[in-house]
Amino acid sequence: MSANEFTIHTPETAPEPSRELLLQTRETFGMIPNLEGVMASAPSLLKSYVSMWDEFENTSLSPCERQIVYQTVNFENTCNYCVPWHTLLSKKAGMSASDINALREGTALSDPKHEALRLFTRELVLQRGKVSRGSLASFFAAGYSGQAALEVVMGIAIKTMSNFTNSIAATPLDEMVKPQFWKKPLADQAD
Repeated sequence: MSANEFTIHTPETAPEPSRELLLQTRETFGMIPNLEGVMASAPSLLKSYVSMWDEFENTSLSPCERQIVYQTVNFENTCNYCVPWHTLLSKKAGMSASDINALREGTALSDPKHEALRLFTRELVLQRGKVSRGSLASFFAAGYSGQAALEVVMGIAIKTMSNFTNSIAATPLDEMVKPQFWKKPLADQAD
């Protein structure tokens, strides 16, 4: 299979184990995002992604905090597909326009606690989990717990599945999020 041969499945074309998951996705989102359509080629990946996404909703992190984790990972992994989606989802979670823009630009958030979450998530991604004790202490000092730290790991795992899928499959952006188009700021691409 070449890089141009990743199929965006529908419930009718997907392998049998993926069909019900695509139908559930359509029911939840009102459509099937191209990401899930691509993931359907690997039913175990799609099932893991959907399951983890659902479980991440049950963490101690608020809806805005979950979007901070997701969008920080999307930014660091340069996911041109996921940043637009999470821009929309961040709006739905009630995040301010200035903080949504900060996440899209990789800059500081207005709330110090949220900024501590962003920095902790960023360091986990960039250092491949090898965060400094000082970074962990700052995360705790901001009011987060060990449970929250482990939940951030879960959010990173979820986004790694989607970011890497989109990277290798060159997943086309869905129509409904095209107005949120994103390209990583050039200054950060040199890092």
